[in-house]
Amino acid sequence: MAWYSQTWTWFDGAWHEGNPGLVGPRSHALWQSSSVFDGGRYFDGVAPDIDLHAARVNRSAVALGLEPTVTPDFIVEKMYEGAKKFAPGTALYVKPMYWAEADGPSTIMPDPDSTQFALCLFEAAMPQPTNGFSVTKGIYRRPTFETAPTDSKAGCLYPNNARILKAAKAAGFDNALVLDMLGHVAETATSNIFLAKDGVVKTPVPNGTFLNGITRQRVIRLLRENGVPVEECSLRYEDFETADEIFISGNYSKCMPVIRIDDRVLQPGPLFRKARELYMDFAHSKAKAA
Repeated sequence: MAWYSQTWTWFDGAWHEGNPGLVGPRSHALWQSSSVFDGGRYFDGVAPDIDLHAARVNRSAVALGLEPTVTPDFIVEKMYEGAKKFAPGTALYVKPMYWAEADGPSTIMPDPDSTQFALCLFEAAMPQPTNGFSVTKGIYRRPTFETAPTDSKAGCLYPNNARILKAAKAAGFDNALVLDMLGHVAETATSNIFLAKDGVVKTPVPNGTFLNGITRQRVIRLLRENGVPVEECSLRYEDFETADEIFISGNYSKCMPVIRIDDRVLQPGPLFRKARELYMDFAHSKAKAA
């Protein structure tokens, strides 16, 4: 039985079902990690901010020395086309991808003219905020812009996230708050992070160590438009230890509550519920329908 869910991938002019082989042992991306991706969501017939995700994957490609071969509009068009291959009501993860096929100068550099593109759609249920999740302090840190391509959604960044998650889960937690090199909280291992204290929502200011997420930006905008003060600022781990609420934003699950930080139990609070309600209202009433 396949380890993956129902999947359709557009590559080289056609749709392919399952998990087609797209790279080989000489493919630059396989051994030099010259790959980028983005993640959108399609659920309930809508794909909120899918145009922004499509535009970002092209920017990520350029940041990694690749040459985008399709337009954001093309990605969006193909996404809606591919969504029709699934049963009505199926929630999907939308993953446009670029990678280098050929070596460039000095082998380590990719050849931008060999850039390949694929759009992968796969079945992925939308997590529900009924249980929330627990966090602790991550034992590894986010790199800086000077040490890694943190201005892109590059595949090479994610093994560090994986080892942060592995350590957190070994310690009995679902996720971890990840610090930057100066000791400020940057994000979790999988998403952007928020806290609420005395009626004010706070979130780490983008400082080049983590992506200023599309869902993050949308949540901030929606909260501010509805009278909730949101501050982007430098935050320490101790700020989260004493917060009234903690919640995350991310493409995969949108808005979810944190219900435990170390030994301290939290409850999903009114500002988390406001953020999720506003986001889901935006997604269903304003996002482009298929």
